[in-house]
Amino acid sequence: MNWQGITVGYALSGSHCTLEEILPQIQRFVDAGAKVVPIVSSTIMTTDTRFGTSSHWQQSLRQITGNEIISSIVDAEPLGPSKLLDVLTIAPCTGNTTSKLANAMTDGPVLMAAKAQMRNQRPLVLAISTNDGLGLNAANIAKLLIMKNVYFVPFGQDNPVAKPNSLVARMDLVMETCEAALQGKQLQPLLIERFLHA
Repeated sequence: MNWQGITVGYALSGSHCTLEEILPQIQRFVDAGAKVVPIVSSTIMTTDTRFGTSSHWQQSLRQITGNEIISSIVDAEPLGPSKLLDVLTIAPCTGNTTSKLANAMTDGPVLMAAKAQMRNQRPLVLAISTNDGLGLNAANIAKLLIMKNVYFVPFGQDNPVAKPNSLVARMDLVMETCEAALQGKQLQPLLIERFLHA
């Protein structure tokens, strides 16, 4: 696919353990010629963890994309009227974000961007990373699976022994899922085996 002229919204929610895995995927879009607009949750903007500091992630996003970060509801709201984004991906998409999205709650920039994208009937791609995907969040994932213009990066159990309810997407398939979504298709297979046997 030719990504020249395509604007990708790349939204990150607070699955901090997944962020390092995400940066190369953003780079792939940039290398392919897409314009990438970074959008982050307040957690990314304010929280330092053992996986990296907030300033590190912000600096990395600005360096890779060459664009300023959308980090407030006010800044994300114009994405609706402007119809700026051809495709929006939330990767990683936490259980908290999944739950709010499935229940029409808009209390942060990532969710506002998603609302704007759905308003425009343009593809929204979710790469879930949640410890309760087969627990209470299973109902929310099911609601989103049947929504028009919502697509999922293929996902599976990442640690069925220690965390049997945990589901994580194959982050290296974000670009391929977005490409399929722009054609109105769900990348298959959707359910994959993420667990690596010892």
